Amino acid sequence: MTIKSLYPILEELAPLGYAEDFDNVGLIIGQPDLVISGILVCHDALEEVVQEAIEKKCNLIVCFHPILFNGLKKITGKTYVERAVMKALKNDIAIYALHTALDNHQWGVNHIFCETLGIKNPKMLVEKQNYIQKLVVFTPADHADKLRHALFSAGAGQIGNYDHCSFSSTGTGSYRGNENSNPVIGAKNELVETAEVKIEVTFEKHLQNQIISAMKANHVYEEVAYEIYSLENKHQNIGLGMIGNLEIELSENDFLNLIKQKLDLSLIKHSKKRLLPIKKVAVLGGSGSFAISQAIALGADAFLTADLKYHQFYEAENRLLLVDVGHYESEKFTKNIIFDYLKKKITNFAVVLSEIDTNPVKYF
Repeated sequence: MTIKSLYPILEELAPLGYAEDFDNVGLIIGQPDLVISGILVCHDALEEVVQEAIEKKCNLIVCFHPILFNGLKKITGKTYVERAVMKALKNDIAIYALHTALDNHQWGVNHIFCETLGIKNPKMLVEKQNYIQKLVVFTPADHADKLRHALFSAGAGQIGNYDHCSFSSTGTGSYRGNENSNPVIGAKNELVETAEVKIEVTFEKHLQNQIISAMKANHVYEEVAYEIYSLENKHQNIGLGMIGNLEIELSENDFLNLIKQKLDLSLIKHSKKRLLPIKKVAVLGGSGSFAISQAIALGADAFLTADLKYHQFYEAENRLLLVDVGHYESEKFTKNIIFDYLKKKITNFAVVLSEIDTNPVKYF
Protein backbone atom coordinates (compact mmCIF):
# COMPACT_ATOMS: atom_id res chain seq x y z
CA MET A 1 0.00 0.00 0.00
CA THR A 2 1.29 3.45 -0.88
CA ILE A 3 0.60 6.58 1.12
CA LYS A 4 -1.60 7.82 -1.72
CA SER A 5 -3.75 4.70 -1.53
CA LEU A 6 -4.16 5.31 2.20
CA TYR A 7 -5.72 8.75 1.61
CA PRO A 8 -9.34 7.51 1.31
CA ILE A 9 -9.02 5.61 4.60
CA LEU A 10 -7.59 8.61 6.44
CA GLU A 11 -10.13 10.96 4.90
CA GLU A 12 -12.97 8.73 6.04
CA LEU A 13 -11.77 9.40 9.59
CA ALA A 14 -10.88 13.06 9.04
CA PRO A 15 -11.82 14.63 5.69
CA LEU A 16 -9.21 17.29 4.93
CA GLY A 17 -11.99 19.61 3.80
CA TYR A 18 -13.17 19.74 7.43
CA ALA A 19 -9.93 21.44 8.49
CA GLU A 20 -9.81 25.14 9.32
CA ASP A 21 -8.30 27.45 6.71
CA PHE A 22 -5.35 28.35 8.94
CA ASP A 23 -4.34 24.73 9.44
CA ASN A 24 -1.76 22.52 7.74
CA VAL A 25 -3.17 19.02 7.32
CA GLY A 26 -2.62 16.00 5.11
CA LEU A 27 0.76 14.78 3.87
CA ILE A 28 3.25 17.42 5.00
CA ILE A 29 6.51 15.49 4.57
CA GLY A 30 7.22 12.68 2.09
CA GLN A 31 6.15 11.34 -1.27
CA PRO A 32 2.61 10.09 -1.98
CA ASP A 33 3.99 7.06 -3.89
CA LEU A 34 6.07 5.82 -0.96
CA VAL A 35 5.25 2.17 -0.16
CA ILE A 36 4.27 1.92 3.52
CA SER A 37 6.24 -0.48 5.72
CA GLY A 38 4.48 0.52 8.96
CA ILE A 39 2.60 3.37 10.59
CA LEU A 40 3.46 5.07 13.85
CA VAL A 41 0.57 7.01 15.40
CA CYS A 42 1.42 9.91 17.69
CA HIS A 43 0.27 13.25 19.02
CA ASP A 44 3.27 15.38 17.99
CA ALA A 45 5.84 14.29 15.37
CA LEU A 46 8.90 15.48 17.28
CA GLU A 47 12.49 14.42 16.61
CA GLU A 48 12.36 11.67 19.24
CA VAL A 49 9.12 10.37 17.73
CA VAL A 50 10.76 10.21 14.29
CA GLN A 51 13.55 8.19 15.92
CA GLU A 52 10.92 5.90 17.45
CA ALA A 53 9.44 5.38 13.96
CA ILE A 54 12.88 4.44 12.63
CA GLU A 55 13.45 1.93 15.44
CA LYS A 56 10.01 0.37 14.96
CA LYS A 57 10.45 0.17 11.17
CA CYS A 58 7.58 2.57 10.42
CA ASN A 59 8.11 4.90 7.48
CA LEU A 60 4.84 6.82 7.92
CA ILE A 61 3.91 8.86 10.96
CA VAL A 62 0.25 9.77 11.33
CA CYS A 63 0.07 12.55 13.89
CA PHE A 64 -2.51 14.89 15.33
CA HIS A 65 -0.55 18.17 15.45
CA PRO A 66 1.31 19.17 12.26
CA ILE A 67 5.03 19.60 12.92
CA LEU A 68 5.07 22.12 10.05
CA PHE A 69 2.59 24.86 10.84
CA ASN A 70 4.25 28.06 9.73
CA GLY A 71 6.62 28.38 6.78
CA LEU A 72 10.29 27.50 7.18
CA LYS A 73 12.85 29.82 5.61
CA LYS A 74 15.82 27.72 6.73
CA ILE A 75 16.38 24.10 7.72
CA THR A 76 19.59 24.12 9.74
CA GLY A 77 18.59 22.05 12.77
CA LYS A 78 18.41 25.12 15.01
CA THR A 79 14.83 24.55 16.19
CA TYR A 80 12.86 21.50 17.28
CA VAL A 81 10.76 21.79 14.10
CA GLU A 82 13.81 21.89 11.82
CA ARG A 83 15.41 18.92 13.60
CA ALA A 84 12.27 16.81 13.24
CA VAL A 85 11.94 17.70 9.55
CA MET A 86 15.62 16.98 8.85
CA LYS A 87 15.48 13.61 10.58
CA ALA A 88 12.31 12.61 8.74
CA LEU A 89 13.70 13.60 5.33
CA LYS A 90 17.08 11.95 5.96
CA ASN A 91 15.42 8.65 6.87
CA ASP A 92 12.59 8.67 4.30
CA ILE A 93 9.93 9.03 6.97
CA ALA A 94 6.67 10.58 5.76
CA ILE A 95 4.41 12.59 8.07
CA TYR A 96 0.64 12.99 7.71
CA ALA A 97 -1.27 15.33 10.07
CA LEU A 98 -4.98 15.36 10.91
CA HIS A 99 -5.41 18.21 13.43
CA THR A 100 -8.56 20.30 12.84
CA ALA A 101 -9.85 17.84 10.23
CA LEU A 102 -10.33 15.51 13.21
CA ASP A 103 -11.26 18.35 15.59
CA ASN A 104 -14.24 19.23 13.41
CA HIS A 105 -15.54 15.68 12.97
CA GLN A 106 -18.65 14.80 14.95
CA TRP A 107 -17.02 11.57 16.21
CA GLY A 108 -13.59 13.14 16.65
CA VAL A 109 -11.62 14.85 19.40
CA ASN A 110 -14.46 16.58 21.22
CA HIS A 111 -16.80 13.60 21.05
CA ILE A 112 -14.20 11.53 22.93
CA PHE A 113 -13.75 14.45 25.34
CA CYS A 114 -17.49 14.32 26.05
CA GLU A 115 -17.51 10.53 26.41
CA THR A 116 -14.66 10.69 28.90
CA LEU A 117 -16.53 13.17 31.11
CA GLY A 118 -19.93 11.48 30.72
CA ILE A 119 -21.52 14.31 28.72
CA LYS A 120 -24.64 12.95 27.01
CA ASN A 121 -26.15 13.77 23.59
CA PRO A 122 -23.50 16.32 22.61
CA LYS A 123 -24.10 18.81 19.78
CA MET A 124 -21.63 21.03 17.98
CA LEU A 125 -20.59 24.10 19.94
CA VAL A 126 -19.38 26.17 16.98
CA GLU A 127 -21.00 24.84 13.80
CA LYS A 128 -18.91 25.09 10.64
CA GLN A 129 -19.91 27.88 8.27
CA ASN A 130 -19.67 28.15 4.49
CA TYR A 131 -19.42 24.40 4.05
CA ILE A 132 -22.78 23.38 2.61
CA GLN A 133 -23.36 23.69 -1.13
CA LYS A 134 -26.39 23.05 -3.29
CA LEU A 135 -26.47 21.46 -6.74
CA VAL A 136 -29.32 22.27 -9.09
CA VAL A 137 -29.41 20.14 -12.25
CA PHE A 138 -31.95 19.71 -15.07
CA THR A 139 -32.66 16.37 -16.75
CA PRO A 140 -35.33 14.68 -18.89
CA ALA A 141 -38.05 13.24 -16.69
CA ASP A 142 -37.36 9.65 -17.80
CA HIS A 143 -33.80 9.84 -16.46
CA ALA A 144 -34.41 11.71 -13.21
CA ASP A 145 -34.44 8.67 -10.89
CA LYS A 146 -31.15 7.31 -12.21
CA LEU A 147 -29.43 10.68 -11.88
CA ARG A 148 -30.84 11.34 -8.44
CA HIS A 149 -29.60 8.02 -7.06
CA ALA A 150 -26.17 8.51 -8.64
CA LEU A 151 -25.90 11.81 -6.77
CA PHE A 152 -26.93 10.11 -3.53
CA SER A 153 -24.29 7.40 -4.05
CA ALA A 154 -21.66 10.12 -4.51
CA GLY A 155 -22.52 11.65 -1.13
CA ALA A 156 -25.17 14.25 -1.92
CA GLY A 157 -28.42 14.56 0.00
CA GLN A 158 -27.12 14.02 3.54
CA ILE A 159 -28.82 16.22 6.15
CA GLY A 160 -28.16 15.30 9.78
CA ASN A 161 -29.64 11.87 10.48
CA TYR A 162 -31.25 11.67 7.02
CA ASP A 163 -29.94 10.67 3.62
CA HIS A 164 -31.39 10.58 0.08
CA CYS A 165 -32.66 14.13 0.65
CA SER A 166 -33.63 16.06 -2.48
CA PHE A 167 -36.30 18.24 -4.01
CA SER A 168 -37.63 17.84 -7.53
CA SER A 169 -39.88 20.04 -9.62
CA THR A 170 -41.02 19.85 -13.23
CA GLY A 171 -40.97 22.38 -16.03
CA THR A 172 -40.17 22.89 -19.67
CA GLY A 173 -36.58 23.11 -20.88
CA SER A 174 -35.54 24.50 -24.26
CA TYR A 175 -32.37 24.35 -26.36
CA ARG A 176 -31.09 24.34 -29.92
CA GLY A 177 -27.92 22.55 -30.90
CA ASN A 178 -25.54 23.76 -33.61
CA GLU A 179 -23.92 21.74 -36.42
CA ASN A 180 -21.44 20.17 -33.99
CA SER A 181 -24.06 19.07 -31.49
CA ASN A 182 -25.42 15.58 -30.90
CA PRO A 183 -28.73 16.06 -29.09
CA VAL A 184 -30.44 13.15 -27.31
CA ILE A 185 -33.85 14.69 -27.99
CA GLY A 186 -34.46 16.52 -31.27
CA ALA A 187 -32.04 17.22 -34.10
CA LYS A 188 -29.25 19.67 -34.96
CA ASN A 189 -30.43 23.25 -35.54
CA GLU A 190 -33.88 22.34 -34.16
CA LEU A 191 -35.41 24.37 -31.34
CA VAL A 192 -36.50 21.76 -28.80
CA GLU A 193 -38.90 22.20 -25.89
CA THR A 194 -39.15 19.17 -23.62
CA ALA A 195 -40.41 18.19 -20.17
CA GLU A 196 -37.56 18.29 -17.64
CA VAL A 197 -37.10 17.67 -13.93
CA LYS A 198 -35.16 20.10 -11.80
CA ILE A 199 -33.28 18.20 -9.07
CA GLU A 200 -31.89 20.02 -6.02
CA VAL A 201 -29.51 18.38 -3.53
CA THR A 202 -27.15 19.70 -0.87
CA PHE A 203 -23.67 18.34 -0.18
CA GLU A 204 -20.51 19.03 1.82
CA LYS A 205 -18.04 21.23 -0.02
CA HIS A 206 -15.20 18.72 -0.06
CA LEU A 207 -17.40 16.34 -2.09
CA GLN A 208 -17.89 18.76 -4.98
CA ASN A 209 -15.58 17.06 -7.50
CA GLN A 210 -17.05 13.61 -7.01
CA ILE A 211 -20.61 14.97 -7.06
CA ILE A 212 -20.00 16.72 -10.38
CA SER A 213 -18.27 13.63 -11.80
CA ALA A 214 -21.21 11.42 -10.82
CA MET A 215 -23.66 13.90 -12.29
CA LYS A 216 -21.88 14.06 -15.66
CA ALA A 217 -21.32 10.30 -15.82
CA ASN A 218 -25.01 9.59 -15.29
CA HIS A 219 -26.58 12.41 -17.30
CA VAL A 220 -27.97 11.77 -20.79
CA TYR A 221 -27.40 15.25 -22.19
CA GLU A 222 -24.28 16.09 -24.15
CA GLU A 223 -24.08 19.43 -22.33
CA VAL A 224 -25.28 19.31 -18.72
CA ALA A 225 -27.12 22.36 -17.41
CA TYR A 226 -26.38 22.72 -13.69
CA GLU A 227 -25.73 25.32 -11.00
CA ILE A 228 -23.83 25.19 -7.70
CA TYR A 229 -24.57 27.56 -4.82
CA SER A 230 -22.76 28.11 -1.52
CA LEU A 231 -25.29 28.22 1.30
CA GLU A 232 -25.12 30.28 4.47
CA ASN A 233 -26.56 27.42 6.53
CA LYS A 234 -24.24 26.22 9.27
CA HIS A 235 -23.36 22.51 9.29
CA GLN A 236 -24.90 20.92 12.37
CA ASN A 237 -22.54 17.92 12.38
CA ILE A 238 -19.21 19.60 11.62
CA GLY A 239 -17.58 22.13 13.89
CA LEU A 240 -15.32 22.95 16.80
CA GLY A 241 -16.24 21.92 20.32
CA MET A 242 -19.36 20.23 21.66
CA ILE A 243 -22.02 20.90 24.27
CA GLY A 244 -24.26 18.50 26.14
CA ASN A 245 -25.52 17.51 29.59
CA LEU A 246 -24.11 15.51 32.46
CA GLU A 247 -26.32 12.62 33.50
CA ILE A 248 -26.82 14.22 36.90
CA GLU A 249 -25.97 17.75 37.96
CA LEU A 250 -22.91 18.19 40.15
CA SER A 251 -21.66 20.83 42.51
CA GLU A 252 -18.73 22.83 41.18
CA ASN A 253 -16.31 21.05 43.51
CA ASP A 254 -17.57 17.61 42.51
CA PHE A 255 -17.41 18.61 38.85
CA LEU A 256 -13.82 19.81 39.16
CA ASN A 257 -12.89 16.61 40.97
CA LEU A 258 -14.53 14.60 38.18
CA ILE A 259 -12.36 16.42 35.61
CA LYS A 260 -9.23 15.73 37.64
CA GLN A 261 -10.10 12.05 37.88
CA LYS A 262 -11.13 11.48 34.27
CA LEU A 263 -8.27 13.47 32.71
CA ASP A 264 -5.68 12.43 35.33
CA LEU A 265 -4.86 16.01 36.29
CA SER A 266 -2.94 17.22 39.32
CA LEU A 267 -4.27 20.78 39.07
CA ILE A 268 -6.90 22.79 37.23
CA LYS A 269 -7.16 26.50 36.46
CA HIS A 270 -10.68 27.89 36.58
CA SER A 271 -12.63 31.13 36.90
CA LYS A 272 -14.43 32.24 40.06
CA LYS A 273 -16.93 29.69 41.32
CA ARG A 274 -20.57 30.72 41.06
CA LEU A 275 -21.83 28.34 43.77
CA LEU A 276 -24.31 26.94 41.28
CA PRO A 277 -24.76 23.33 40.07
CA ILE A 278 -23.15 22.12 36.84
CA LYS A 279 -25.36 20.29 34.35
CA LYS A 280 -24.82 21.67 30.84
CA VAL A 281 -21.17 21.46 29.80
CA ALA A 282 -19.30 22.73 26.73
CA VAL A 283 -15.88 21.39 25.72
CA LEU A 284 -13.35 22.37 23.08
CA GLY A 285 -10.06 20.51 22.88
CA GLY A 286 -7.01 22.72 22.36
CA SER A 287 -7.11 26.53 22.30
CA GLY A 288 -10.77 27.48 22.64
CA SER A 289 -10.99 30.98 24.08
CA PHE A 290 -12.73 32.18 20.91
CA ALA A 291 -15.78 30.08 21.85
CA ILE A 292 -16.38 31.48 25.34
CA SER A 293 -19.20 33.75 24.16
CA GLN A 294 -20.80 30.88 22.24
CA ALA A 295 -20.74 28.63 25.31
CA ILE A 296 -22.43 31.41 27.30
CA ALA A 297 -25.00 32.01 24.53
CA LEU A 298 -25.93 28.30 24.52
CA GLY A 299 -26.45 28.29 28.26
CA ALA A 300 -23.46 26.22 29.36
CA ASP A 301 -22.85 26.01 33.11
CA ALA A 302 -19.19 25.24 32.44
CA PHE A 303 -16.79 25.45 29.51
CA LEU A 304 -13.67 23.25 29.39
CA THR A 305 -10.85 24.19 27.04
CA ALA A 306 -7.17 25.19 27.13
CA ASP A 307 -4.67 28.03 26.72
CA LEU A 308 -6.83 30.64 28.45
CA LYS A 309 -5.01 33.90 29.17
CA TYR A 310 -5.35 35.94 32.36
CA HIS A 311 -7.93 38.43 31.09
CA GLN A 312 -9.96 35.73 29.34
CA PHE A 313 -11.00 34.31 32.69
CA TYR A 314 -12.86 37.58 33.28
CA GLU A 315 -14.97 36.80 30.21
CA ALA A 316 -16.85 34.24 32.28
CA GLU A 317 -18.74 37.29 33.65
CA ASN A 318 -20.09 35.04 36.41
CA ARG A 319 -22.31 33.39 33.76
CA LEU A 320 -20.43 30.08 33.62
CA LEU A 321 -17.41 28.31 35.08
CA LEU A 322 -14.40 28.56 32.78
CA VAL A 323 -11.97 25.66 33.14
CA ASP A 324 -8.51 25.42 31.58
CA VAL A 325 -7.47 21.77 31.66
CA GLY A 326 -4.30 22.15 29.56
CA HIS A 327 -3.80 21.85 25.82
CA TYR A 328 -2.31 18.35 25.69
CA GLU A 329 -4.66 17.14 28.42
CA SER A 330 -7.74 18.25 26.47
CA GLU A 331 -6.57 16.27 23.42
CA LYS A 332 -4.75 13.39 25.12
CA PHE A 333 -7.05 10.68 23.73
CA THR A 334 -6.62 11.79 20.14
CA LYS A 335 -3.84 9.42 19.17
CA ASN A 336 -5.89 6.52 20.54
CA ILE A 337 -8.79 7.45 18.23
CA ILE A 338 -6.44 7.39 15.24
CA PHE A 339 -4.69 4.19 16.32
CA ASP A 340 -7.90 2.23 17.02
CA TYR A 341 -9.37 3.32 13.68
CA LEU A 342 -6.31 2.38 11.61
CA LYS A 343 -5.91 -0.98 13.39
CA LYS A 344 -9.43 -1.91 12.28
CA LYS A 345 -8.94 -0.68 8.72
CA ILE A 346 -5.44 -2.01 7.97
CA THR A 347 -4.19 -5.55 8.47
CA ASN A 348 -1.36 -5.98 5.96
CA PHE A 349 1.30 -4.06 7.92
CA ALA A 350 1.94 -2.86 11.46
CA VAL A 351 0.15 0.09 12.99
CA VAL A 352 2.00 1.11 16.15
CA LEU A 353 0.99 3.52 18.93
CA SER A 354 3.78 5.86 20.00
CA GLU A 355 4.99 5.37 23.57
CA ILE A 356 6.43 8.89 23.86
CA ASP A 357 4.72 11.56 25.96
CA THR A 358 5.07 14.72 23.86
CA ASN A 359 3.38 17.09 26.34
CA PRO A 360 5.83 20.02 26.67
CA VAL A 361 4.14 21.30 29.85
CA LYS A 362 5.25 19.72 33.15
CA TYR A 363 3.86 20.18 36.64
CA PHE A 364 5.64 20.18 40.01
